[in-house]
Amino acid sequence: MLNDHQIAVVRHLPGVGANLQDHLQIRSVYKVHGASTLNTKATTLMGKAAIALEYALKRSGPMSMAPSQLGIFTSSDESYIQPNLQYHVQPLSLEAFGQPLHTFPAITASVCNIHPTSRGTVSIRSADFRDAPIIAPDYLSTDEDRRVAADSLRVTRRIASQPAMAHFVPEEYKPGVQYQTDEQLARLAGDIGSTIFHPVGTAKMGKASDPMAVVDSHLRVHGIQGLRVVDASIMPTITGGNTNSPTLMIAEKAARWIIAGN
Repeated sequence: MLNDHQIAVVRHLPGVGANLQDHLQIRSVYKVHGASTLNTKATTLMGKAAIALEYALKRSGPMSMAPSQLGIFTSSDESYIQPNLQYHVQPLSLEAFGQPLHTFPAITASVCNIHPTSRGTVSIRSADFRDAPIIAPDYLSTDEDRRVAADSLRVTRRIASQPAMAHFVPEEYKPGVQYQTDEQLARLAGDIGSTIFHPVGTAKMGKASDPMAVVDSHLRVHGIQGLRVVDASIMPTITGGNTNSPTLMIAEKAARWIIAGN
């Protein structure tokens, strides 16, 4: 890749940019009845003013809340001994990030396969560092990930159909009840899925004998003196949950090694 852009190779490490992993969040949207969601509260100027006023006076309301109001760890089927799904549920819905909220009351149940087997890549576009890289996450590129994606949508449907939800008459808006087969649901998972901003793995930690390893157990780049990588890219395998806290721990560990001269 470097040779293609006339960039001199200092150390041949083919693992750089490989092994990209991320948690794909599959965003099911359910219309609800008899409940006020942010879709109806935050879509008018009066509603926005009321939200701001409540926070200013009481430090409560939507502006005091985390983006997700509910989290769940569960399994896509009984063959998994440990949970392989993570949910983030929000009292709002939209077509895609950056677009306006829907005008009808709805919730979003985002589900992630926390142990994906798909692997992507990050590569340079040119020799100019200002050019954005080419990021190919290759979500759902394995049979297992496609199966888990389809099953996760079925789990979401089972949750929405529970008696505790009956009062709100949940109506599946996305992906839509007309989609039932594994093939349909796996395809729709890709259509309604998006990153949950957990990319890791493109400079993975491993032994020097591993041709795809980039850094050693002290995060030193193999074969290059005085260079370390200290971020989520060193994870050989993505964590089974949010990546923020593990990344902070990686940084704390590396800081102690650097101070100690290790």
